[in-house]
Parts: sequence; C-alpha cells; structure tokens
Amino acid sequence: MFRNVRYYEFGGEWPESEKAVSEALQAASFEPCGPLTERSSGWIAIDPDSDDSLARRVAGSDLLRLRSQSRVLPAAAVNEELELRIAEFRERMQEAPTAREKRRLKAETHDQLLPKAMVKSDKIWGYVDPQQKILGIDTAQDAAAERFLVHLQSPLRGLNIRPLQYERPMGEFLTKIFLRDAPRQFELGRECRLQDPADEKAIIRCSDCDLSDRTIRSHVTGGMRLTQLGIVYDNMMSCVLNENGTITKIRFVGMDDDHEDHLEPLARLDAEFVLLTGTLRRLLGDLAELLGR
Repeated sequence: MFRNVRYYEFGGEWPESEKAVSEALQAASFEPCGPLTERSSGWIAIDPDSDDSLARRVAGSDLLRLRSQSRVLPAAAVNEELELRIAEFRERMQEAPTAREKRRLKAETHDQLLPKAMVKSDKIWGYVDPQQKILGIDTAQDAAAERFLVHLQSPLRGLNIRPLQYERPMGEFLTKIFLRDAPRQFELGRECRLQDPADEKAIIRCSDCDLSDRTIRSHVTGGMRLTQLGIVYDNMMSCVLNENGTITKIRFVGMDDDHEDHLEPLARLDAEFVLLTGTLRRLLGDLAELLGR
C-alpha cells in the first residue's frame, strides 16, 4: 500500500462523513486527457469494483486516491519532425526561417503530434486523519505532493494546509537514534545518508550495513550530518526517516506481500490501511512528544 508518507497539518473543517468527502471531491474527479491536453489529474474511486466513492473511511481516517494522466511526447520526436519542416520551409521559401518562424513551426509541430502521443498514468494514495488534523501523501517527490495538494484544496477551499513542523530539528533526533540515545521504540536500522555541513556535495550513503560499525560512527561523531536514517519503530515497522520529516521505504516487519491473500481485495485494503494508520498515528505521537509541536 503506502511506501512513503509526506506529512502536512491543516486548519479548517474536514467533511464529517465518507459520503460528504466523496461528494466534495466529485468537483475535481478524474477526466482523461483530451487530444490537446498534456496532463490531467483528478480523484478516482478507491475500489471501483464495489462502488464509485472517492473516499473510504476506516478507523476514523479517510483514504483518497489521485490519478494523473499525461501524454508522452519526447522532445527528440518533436525536434526530428521540426527539422523536416524547417527543411521544407527553406525549399519552399528559398531562405532560412527567422527565429520567430522557428518558434511558430515548433509550436505547430508540437500541437499536431500531441494527439498521437501515448498516454501514461500514475496514482497517488493519501489519507486524512480528521481528529489529528493530519494529511499524509504517499510520495517522496515535491512535485507529486504539490499536485495532490492543489487538487485537494480546489474542491475543499476552506483547508489551510502546511508541512508538518516540529519545534526541534528532526536531524538532531536522527543523531540520537544513531548513537542509541533515543527511546527504545526507535531502533537503529541498516541504512543512512551522511552529508558534510561544509560541502553539500560531500555525501556518504550506507545501505544494508551495520551502522554500529566504528568506521561509520566516526563520520557522525566527526561532524557529518545525518540527513536520512533507517529505523525500526516499535518492532513493527521499518522505514527511513528524512531530516525534513518525510518517511520512505515503509515495510511492516515479518509481513510478506501475500500475508493477507485469503481476504477479499477490499477487506485486505481495509486491513492494511488500519495497520498503517494505527502505527503511523503512534509514531507521530511519539515524535510530537519528543520534538514538540
């Protein structure tokens, strides 16, 4: 299900029921790309096999899904066709096109090739915890998160959304975990990313390593900054914590991808969502207590 979570907090009223959330999102539901549209985004049904609802409320949290469709038109294809058109222009007019004419030809070429371009889609999960006023988006990418937020705030204009902030730096807490000076529910994982404060290009990445190794620890005690750290939370969930608060590579300990194959798809989705949101709610609570909010 979720592999990453980028967190936000919000002010304003969230719809009171699953039905009300779905009805509000209908105003920004997904429509496929038209022939001259490069990208289209909108909300889609959580489980189209059961109903058309654009939200699913389970254990007090609302699950949402944004679909984006874009036309794949490589710049190389446009440039190749443009070269042919410029050559035709020279032959017809007996002179080279001006810079303005080249821009016109390029725009014309792009518009004529766009309807023939293939389309691709990506889907982004997100969830809202109305009680905690928290929004989580399953992406590690700024652009994807921004797209999700834009399409959420469009039909729900009363929401004031901002990145989740703590009073004390996350980076300092990562160092405490690394040095085993954090509460016992935060265990050290097997990967990290280190950066030299004096030179941002000086980076060390450690993957599937024993982070208690003296050589690795010497880099941290010597002044390098931890920007990412693998942890195991509460003996249940492994993940990577980023200094900006983003959580990536989420995986539940001891659970294979087929651990609930005996369940119907919707029941499996609900079970995974309850496990995810329950664990993340406890994690956020611990972080808020330790770092302040």
